[in-house]
Amino acid sequence: MKVSMGSLNPAKIEGARRALLRLYSDVEIVPMPVRSKVPAQPFGKDTIKGAIWRATSAFSQDVELSIGIEAGLFRCGGAGGYLDFQVAAVFDGTHHTMGFGPGFAYPPSVIEEVLEGREVGEVMEGISGIKGLGERGGAVHFLSRGAISRVELSEMAVLMAMIPRIRGELYG
Repeated sequence: MKVSMGSLNPAKIEGARRALLRLYSDVEIVPMPVRSKVPAQPFGKDTIKGAIWRATSAFSQDVELSIGIEAGLFRCGGAGGYLDFQVAAVFDGTHHTMGFGPGFAYPPSVIEEVLEGREVGEVMEGISGIKGLGERGGAVHFLSRGAISRVELSEMAVLMAMIPRIRGELYG
């Protein structure tokens, strides 16, 4: 199966590859440089819009599916008042299916800086001392001391987005 990916981020690409290899024996992912039409630090619905835009923009007649993944902050209770989710959109040229990966909280000090206009990645690179953190294990890898990575969050988001395709007979 040939799939385009609306990102050049290695963690997102590997997460999508792992998800699809759970479902298909042969997967080729073609990364595409796609500019998101949402703010650099998306919140709430902008995160969903970003994933849809990435998947739609990456689609071509040369592929069966395209995938967009966008990470963003969603308002809720708990530490800092926001959770970070990876949102995946899978597009077949006609319909999108959506999925979320597990959400996690940032330290309140990170959220404070983000609400003042900084990007999570920038703040977390400063805290961790790791350049390109978001393209490696991600902030979740640093915060969890390696227990989970951004690759795994992306993998789960793509798998959740594939459920209506796996059981298409139930979704119409």
